[in-house]
Amino acid sequence: MSGSRASGVFTALRTQLQEAATEFAGGPDALEGILLGLVDDVDRAVREPLEIFPVCHHSPASALAMARRLREKQPKVVYVELCEDMAPLLTELRNCRLPVAVQAFAGDIDGFPQEWAPLSVVAPITEASAEYQAIAYALDTPGVELVLVDRSSDHVFQWSDTASKDEASAKADEEPKSEEAALHGEAVGVEIGDLRPRFAELEEHLLRHGKVRHWSEWWHQYVEVPLGDSDHDTYRQVMFLVGSLFRRLAPGDGDRVRVDEDRERYMWTRMREHMAATGTDPEDCLYVCGAFHAASRVEEFGVEGRSDSFTISPRTATTWQYGLIPSSHAAIEAQFGLAPGSVSIAATQWQKSLKRTRVQPYRLEGQAGTRTSRAKKALPAAAPAVAAPATDRLSGFLRQPPVLDGLDEAELLGWSVDIVRAARRNGYLASTADAIAVFETSILLAGMRDRARPTPYDFQDAAVTCIEKDRVPGRRDVRRLVEIMMGGDRIGQVGYEALPPLARDVYDRLEPLGLKLRQRGVQRALLDMAGRPELEACSDVLWMLRRLMPPAAARPIMGERRLGERSIQESWDLSLGTHQRALIELGYEGVSIEQVLEQRLRREAYGPRATTAGVLAAVEDSLLYLRSGRLADELGTHALKVLSAERTVDGAPEVLRRARTLLAYYRTSRPELPAWIESFVRTGYAHYCTLLPTAFRDEDATVGQVAAMLGFLFSMESLALSLGCDRTQLELAVAQSHPEDASKTALLWAAQVQLGTLSRAELRARCDALLDNPLVVPSYPRYLSGFVHALEPVPGLADVVVEAVSNAFGRLPDTVLLPWLPLLITTLRKGAGDLAPLLIREAGRVFPGRLPALDSWVPPWRQPQADPFAASRSRLTATATQAPRGAALLAAHPATCDAVAGLLGCEDGWQQQGSSAVPHAGATLLAAHPAACDAVAELLGYGGGWAPAGNAGAPGTALAASHPAAAEALEALLAEA
Repeated sequence: MSGSRASGVFTALRTQLQEAATEFAGGPDALEGILLGLVDDVDRAVREPLEIFPVCHHSPASALAMARRLREKQPKVVYVELCEDMAPLLTELRNCRLPVAVQAFAGDIDGFPQEWAPLSVVAPITEASAEYQAIAYALDTPGVELVLVDRSSDHVFQWSDTASKDEASAKADEEPKSEEAALHGEAVGVEIGDLRPRFAELEEHLLRHGKVRHWSEWWHQYVEVPLGDSDHDTYRQVMFLVGSLFRRLAPGDGDRVRVDEDRERYMWTRMREHMAATGTDPEDCLYVCGAFHAASRVEEFGVEGRSDSFTISPRTATTWQYGLIPSSHAAIEAQFGLAPGSVSIAATQWQKSLKRTRVQPYRLEGQAGTRTSRAKKALPAAAPAVAAPATDRLSGFLRQPPVLDGLDEAELLGWSVDIVRAARRNGYLASTADAIAVFETSILLAGMRDRARPTPYDFQDAAVTCIEKDRVPGRRDVRRLVEIMMGGDRIGQVGYEALPPLARDVYDRLEPLGLKLRQRGVQRALLDMAGRPELEACSDVLWMLRRLMPPAAARPIMGERRLGERSIQESWDLSLGTHQRALIELGYEGVSIEQVLEQRLRREAYGPRATTAGVLAAVEDSLLYLRSGRLADELGTHALKVLSAERTVDGAPEVLRRARTLLAYYRTSRPELPAWIESFVRTGYAHYCTLLPTAFRDEDATVGQVAAMLGFLFSMESLALSLGCDRTQLELAVAQSHPEDASKTALLWAAQVQLGTLSRAELRARCDALLDNPLVVPSYPRYLSGFVHALEPVPGLADVVVEAVSNAFGRLPDTVLLPWLPLLITTLRKGAGDLAPLLIREAGRVFPGRLPALDSWVPPWRQPQADPFAASRSRLTATATQAPRGAALLAAHPATCDAVAGLLGCEDGWQQQGSSAVPHAGATLLAAHPAACDAVAELLGYGGGWAPAGNAGAPGTALAASHPAAAEALEALLAEA
């Protein structure tokens, strides 16, 4: 790297490694360059005036060494490898119970691809982590400044590529996660000290020769345990060496290497800027970073590094929101690829190390879940001690044999007893014999792996071998029970003071429920709005949370909310504490849940993929949850534009259902319909009439979608015609429809019956013709499917559908019917399952209710059809044969005749029978309108025309005399009515 600048501290180590490379490789080659390069990286990092403290993420050894060094050095400035824009939020950690994660969230992005939204970056923090020790020290010690120097959350996505993000998202979707493991969601994780080999062959080699199963176990055995009691210089040099090894053996992933080097340039640039602006002496600073970045080889490395070779790009216009979200051990393991249970084991190891070494860790004042510590005193004003010159501690560490920790029989015996007790509680048939077997097997496995003391991983393997025989009787297997016993999956919680305003508002508004909603777990809430009207506001909040949060956060057990209906009693299962992260992220979108809900409804309605059904759903939700007529009218007006732009009928069933619901609601709750829904009915009528012929021919349009179109046209027809639509348009659309599919053909026939262009008798004849044609019989179930779907637009055809099904069962022979029956059942179940109840009710009305009556039962469609007008016609015929009594009708109803005469302006009054004062005065009305009288006579089947004007008889009875049969027929009809 820079041999001329190398110090003589590691000269002996260089000589030994050079001789080893020559001996193993047979001469100078790449191996010598790698080994000597490792020493150069360590030498360069050790000689840096600004003390670099390399760490590994969530490592108890790193946290222990950090606590020691902070008490010894007491730096005045602590630089931490963490996103610089997260600094203002770190003070809120004292109001939380660890583990939690610092989150940067962006819902509306500007400068990134829209398919990336929403953007989320999290940095999880546990008590057993070096970064928490540094943060607690800096925040609670007067005169100490904490500076975050890593790239901002915006740069995290600026420096990432689309392929890597899509690959990570696909991997996250493929791997199922538990509820605790999914606490971080799809956020990008930022951690200090990502120490894991990037060379797959190297990791495989280490695992195989270390006789371990995964990387976390190797790190615990060969790095954590040896460094747990080491001094500061030894710890630093070993971590520098490990970081350099993994860095030099990393594969040639150009994008990842570029991002790593840019991060190092970014951090060193920020540190030099801060020291130049504040005049801080590098000796008073401490730089906490991952060991991988501590062994950096970029030109900007160090206080004296280049300052003109790297320019920090500006941030995008994306607005970032910051907050704290609950985290868990399982979530950290899932996000950073650690072995299950490794973080819990590390937490247990941290507590054991504190007891063994008696090191006093740093904890934030008022930290939830910890004991209150004494207040920190200000730093002494004396000058800091001169640092001792660096010495070679690495050679001795590499040459010393592994320290064989003695077997702690009491600890191992306690583990064995506890795991058997936990197994019995979870349904395993474990006994004392199994505890002894686990104890002995743990020692055996440790010996096979060259360990004198069994590690938690050895004990876990032994427990699985001895207790988990053939199956898992309960929810948890033995491996999970060991993880819980070793510390459990600790789940953090964000305190009330650290919550965003929206989350605090939700908790305050639900206070009348009297529940501890910030606790994890499911709690039952009973709301009696009739007895306690103040709980109605709580019900409104819960229904909005039901709409905005995951389903399990607020789940209704009793009660529902529909348009125009309100429950008087409700029961809820609430787990807001478990889903605290989702509630916190709602706070990034607004200051109240009403505001967030309105924004989401607008986003769904005005989005580029919005559909008419989706916009109508937003209208319904605005009325249901917000009771906002203004927003509903605005979204409803937008639904008109979306409907006019659609060229498919995919959403027709949903549009029909929601349009009917909204129309029924407005008719019952308002004196008049809103203008937008009238326009929607008028536009929808014309729109679906236009698309109907195409939908009948389109193979992609299902019969259910076409039936929904017809349902909209027929059910909204009366309103549409009153608003100015023309029924001729629907008749022309049906006449132009020529489907080729059997089910659509049956649907077209039903539409023609509804329009009156096809009679029921003709429809029955066509169904009979289908059964008579052997070539059509195999496709008859599809015709029946179309008829069943036709019950949506034409429910009056239920009797015809029952008749069609019954005829098929009655006429087809068993050789045809039995192979054809499964197809009929599957077709009806798949295509018309929701309409089957209507068909069943009609069949129950038609068929006899008891089995003995079935033998003598005759189907209604086979009974002779009686003429409904036969009785009236016979009475008319009998009346016609009697003597003319035409004048009796007028004399029997004088008021009616007077009213009609008054409407027509005839004021002559009645003439007495036999009077000749005014000739033909009583027949003035009939004489003035002879065409009307002729039409009535012709309609009733009586001809003969008018009698001569001079016909004998009373002048007032001229009509009765000339048309006696017609007059008698009218009189008979009036009497019957």
